This record gives sequence, C-alpha cells and structure tokens, in this order.
Amino acid sequence: MSLRFVLAEAWNGLRRNVSMVVSVVLVTLVSLTFVGSAVLLQLQVSQMKSFWYDKAQVAVYLCTEYSTSGTCNQQEASEDQKAAIQAQLDSATLQPYVDTYYFENHEQAYDNFVTQFEGSAVVDLVTADLLPETYWVSLVDPTQSAIIFEAVGGMSGVESVVDQRSYLDGIFSMLNAASLTAVGVAALMLVAAALLIATTIRLSAFSRRRELAIMRLVGASNWFIQTPFIVEGVVAATIGSLLACAVVVGIVVFFVDGFLADAMPTTSFIQLADAGIVFPILLGVGAILAATSAYVAISRYLRV
Repeated sequence: MSLRFVLAEAWNGLRRNVSMVVSVVLVTLVSLTFVGSAVLLQLQVSQMKSFWYDKAQVAVYLCTEYSTSGTCNQQEASEDQKAAIQAQLDSATLQPYVDTYYFENHEQAYDNFVTQFEGSAVVDLVTADLLPETYWVSLVDPTQSAIIFEAVGGMSGVESVVDQRSYLDGIFSMLNAASLTAVGVAALMLVAAALLIATTIRLSAFSRRRELAIMRLVGASNWFIQTPFIVEGVVAATIGSLLACAVVVGIVVFFVDGFLADAMPTTSFIQLADAGIVFPILLGVGAILAATSAYVAISRYLRV
C-alpha cells in the first residue's frame, strides 16, 4: 500500500467535505472538553482530599451553660474537668496518636467566628459565651480519629467530639457528583461524535463511489480502500482533540490559576503540569473513537 496514495486520498476527502469535517471537529472538541473537565475535576478532588484531610483536626467541644447534650447539664465545664481532659490528651495512651493540640477559650472562639463570618448578620446574634471552649487535636494519622472519640468522648465536661473530615465528606461528595455528571454528558457527546464521524465517512465514500467501484474492479483489497477514510476521521478528530487540549489549558490558566487560586489562597489547586496528564487521554480517546467509527462505517458501506 502506498502511503502517498493514502494521504492524497485522505486529503481529497477532507477537502471535499469541509463542512462535515468542521462538524466533526466541533463535536469532538465539545465532547472531549467535557472529558478533560471531568478528569481535571477528579484530579482536583483527589488533591483537595490529600491537602485538607491531612489538615483536618478533631474538635473536643466542652460544655457551656446552654449545653444539654453529651455529659452536659447546662453547666460550664469546670477547671477540674478541663484539667482531666488535658491530662487524657497528654497520657501515654494517646501520645503515639496525637501530634499536637491546643486549647481555644470563649474569647478566642468568638474572635475566630467574627473573622470567619465577617460581614454576615449572624455575627450580631452570637456572643462569646454561646461558643464552646474547645481542644483542637491534630493527629499523626487523621484516619484514627476514633481513638479520640473513645478516649475523651464520654468524659465529664465534654459536649461532643467532632472530626472535621465529616464536614469535608459532603463537599467532596458534591464534587464527585459534578464529576460524574460531566462524565455522563461527555459520554453522550462522544456517542454523538461517533455517529457524526460515521455519517461523514459514509457521505465521503458515497461522493467517491465511482472511484471505489473502479478500485474494487481492479482487485483492490478492502483494507486498501478503507485506510484513506479512516485517516480522514482520525485527522478531523485529532484536530478537535488538540483544540480540546487548548481549552483544558485555558481552564487551568485562566479559571483555576487566574481566579480560584486568588479567591481561595489557602486551598491547594491543580497546576498546568497536572493538566498535562489529560492531554494523552484526550488525544487517545479522539483517535480511537474516530478510527473505530470510520472503520465500522466504511466496512458497512463496502458490504452494500
């Protein structure tokens, strides 16, 4: 088989069906952009989990005069109770598991609350005595928070023990749902792209039906006839894949680095190097999708 002939035939097919080729490029661009976005979102979720789970602390909330849960009976945790809790955190039993801890009193809790909700009307409704004093515990292994629950959860003066990771799970569940939604939309778009590529190839074959008939009469093999059409599909899809890669770069540079990183400076975000992982996926999916669709389409045409 002559490579020069295959490339020439593929070029002729692309030139004759410019509008259809543009349609294939655009559909491939949109579908693979969704694929790339889904992969980026999953990478971001994984990175945020690694970043925030390591920073998550266990909060040991102490009783206030308004507390009725836990061991509380609307009585403030006494100094003796605080000393007992601190002694437990310093005990030889917990030392292998506790990295660091610190105590936050009512005034410190209120100052942090005001800073966190600055500008919100809720600040005017809260006073320092409403916020519990807290021991904030950082663990050597954040997954072993159950040990703190067992050790201090039932002690006098403790209202509740809360693992901050429980707050993060809901956020990550939402992000995973968004990622799965993007994957679902991408799958539908890939089906549309496959059908459009197949239609384009069949129309291209129909426009060259006389040439194909002559080639079959002189004994050309099906593979010799099919290859230029497969190349056409792969070229069109590859252009769409490259454009999708450019869009992914734009998302990372202008949206993630240019907006989110500035808006949330304390959060770890994916970098352009992470986006590089997506490029081979998009190019591979685009090429395989186009080659498969074109092969199926032209094979069915040649059986007619």
